[in-house]
Amino acid sequence: MTGAKVAEERKTRVLVVDDSALVRRALSDIIQAQPGLELVGTACDPFVAQEKIISLKPDVLTLDLEMPGMDGLTFLKKLMRFHPMPVIIISSLGQSSSRAAVEALQSGAVDVIAKPSSTSVGDLGRTLGQKIRAAALARLRRTPPVSRSAGPAAKLAPAPVRAVSGAANGADVQRVIAIGSSTGGVQAIEAILTNLPENCHPVLVAQHIPPVFSAALANRLNKICQITVREAREGELLQNGLALIAPGNFHLTLQRAGGRYSVSLNQGPLVHHQRPSADVLFQSVAKAAGKAATGVILTGMGADGAAGLLVMKEAGAKTIAQDEASCIVFGMPREAIRLGAAGRVLALDRIAAELQITPLLS
Repeated sequence: MTGAKVAEERKTRVLVVDDSALVRRALSDIIQAQPGLELVGTACDPFVAQEKIISLKPDVLTLDLEMPGMDGLTFLKKLMRFHPMPVIIISSLGQSSSRAAVEALQSGAVDVIAKPSSTSVGDLGRTLGQKIRAAALARLRRTPPVSRSAGPAAKLAPAPVRAVSGAANGADVQRVIAIGSSTGGVQAIEAILTNLPENCHPVLVAQHIPPVFSAALANRLNKICQITVREAREGELLQNGLALIAPGNFHLTLQRAGGRYSVSLNQGPLVHHQRPSADVLFQSVAKAAGKAATGVILTGMGADGAAGLLVMKEAGAKTIAQDEASCIVFGMPREAIRLGAAGRVLALDRIAAELQITPLLS
């Protein structure tokens, strides 16, 4: 058998870490049933996991956050410092767990999935394999991207809360920024939003993330950004200095009426197996804002957002794709570049500055 044939048939090796025997069994059964994946072992706590990582050399780790002895978040931070590897967080949907899951994503985990219940194991089986395959392609760094413009004082002070209604809202918005991202996107979004000034153009974000976790993501970003960040609400008017995150399991779209921009939410069909979908967001922005928009496609697995970004470009919008070197997974940007949808291809640390350059509108 040739080396190429061996490489082709090599399966992605997965280690499951969870203190619940029932969850370990459920995840193990799902992984073993997936083509191209190999369950190499399970661990009931981080101490056992550490030994098995060394001996079994898994490609991907699934990690629970709430475990005795050492919690998963503490273990993840140690792992990313000394032995970085792709990690998928398996978290319960409680408020504190969701906050910890988002912190885990910002600390180097590549994705998060809601912990399975007796009624959701089937749904998880349809997504876990895809997420593990995406994680196996991740290009990790020992430290996640570090924000530059917002200093320590700005990070400690929550961003001011602005009203969501009133005559001024939406009336003076000159340009709209739309961002689509998936695997690794939480770190990338943080790197961009923390470097935007408080009076920047309004930002709409479609990040592939489950329900509940999207609210925790918005709340955490709101605490460390100079701009206001929150989960989008139906009918909310856009304003400068505001970023809206699509709620998990909802498509986010832009509307324009009477010279004002607002957002709408819907649970239409999945697009590229995703809801929210970057394609849905981008296409709505192209229709509502045309040349008065900027589209950005960031790290992620698959092709979501590529076609929508092309629609934006054809409508006269400025379009940007994250470059391969700074992506955790160069899937979505690669597809956008292949289609000719990206007007510019930039490293992550250059995108925020580019978003502050407003082209002349004809």
